[in-house]
Amino acid sequence: MSPTTETVVLLDDDGARIGTADKASVHTADTQLHLAFSCHVIDSEGRLLMTRRALSKKTWPGVWTNSVCGHPGPDESFEDAIRRRAEFELGLTVTDVELVLPDFRYRAVDASGIVENEICPVYTARTCDVPLPNPDEVMDVAWIRPEDLHHVVAVAHWALSPWLVEHAADLSLAMLAGDAAAPAPPPAGRP
Repeated sequence: MSPTTETVVLLDDDGARIGTADKASVHTADTQLHLAFSCHVIDSEGRLLMTRRALSKKTWPGVWTNSVCGHPGPDESFEDAIRRRAEFELGLTVTDVELVLPDFRYRAVDASGIVENEICPVYTARTCDVPLPNPDEVMDVAWIRPEDLHHVVAVAHWALSPWLVEHAADLSLAMLAGDAAAPAPPPAGRP
């Protein structure tokens, strides 16, 4: 299974759109800055979906990462791109797509020498579906508690994607779990 040809949005250093390119030609040893997204999918029990990238992936094969990553098309909203990739990679319908880290940007070099160079806002989304991974994209999935994400990053960062390691520190448990993990406001009249 493979998607139709994907087009990515190229960016200048300030994040302004400067053109487009075929996704297959963008990721090289000198990857131009481009637009992407990462999304953490949360189930009805408040668990986060982690995915392990297929061994056939061009970059970071076999590493664990957040639920869904991808690139919005030139005329596609982030929300629509997240829904498209969640369905394609995991067979999931997602709702409540929410931007949690609007300014995340990273550059990382894979062991093969291929560079990721992305402005990559981070989102959360919700699902009630059971994942049905596309084997061309995802080789394994695991549901974890939000509070376990920071522990996994601390003890096994080498087994995770660099973008997850970099942005996990900026994610709060309240962002990941939604209202269920957010602290209750203090009673009226108390600090």
